[in-house]
Amino acid sequence: MSKNVLIISSSPRKGGNSDILCDEFLRGAKEAGNSVEKIFLRDKKINYCTGCGFCNTNDNTACSQKDEMTEILEKMLKADVIVFATPIYFYTICGQLKTLIDRCCAMYTRIVNKEFYYIMTAADVSQHAMDRAVIELQGFLYCLSGAEDKGIIRATGVWQKDEVKSTKYMQEAYQMGKNV
Repeated sequence: MSKNVLIISSSPRKGGNSDILCDEFLRGAKEAGNSVEKIFLRDKKINYCTGCGFCNTNDNTACSQKDEMTEILEKMLKADVIVFATPIYFYTICGQLKTLIDRCCAMYTRIVNKEFYYIMTAADVSQHAMDRAVIELQGFLYCLSGAEDKGIIRATGVWQKDEVKSTKYMQEAYQMGKNV
């Protein structure tokens, strides 16, 4: 059965290592017959959550801010599979992804029964360098009804742009997408 896959690339560096792995995941998922879209957060205008409470007084159906987050949330609601890709900075997810997660407050109760995959890249060579980031993303999933943590790529030892291209992580990302 074909799935609707949404890849959210949060790297501030277009064509950076985590973004390159997104493209491999996308290639595999498309070859498997899925409908796939990639959103590059750097190209989107997403304001910070202001904590105004508007969403809480509107049954988690709307946000007071009018920016591109509304469009992204609609795509998240329609997706069967959501991929969060992030470079790891100071042992956690990048600010762009955290901002997106915070802004999900407006509709998080409607993000139900989704499969989630994570793609992470870090200069550090230790897989454990990403533990905090994984916990942070799992914390978001804990707030969602029926969310399933389906897979993770921890691409370590990649710092310079394109460095990931000569690693095993390219095949892992492709295969993970193919197996969606």
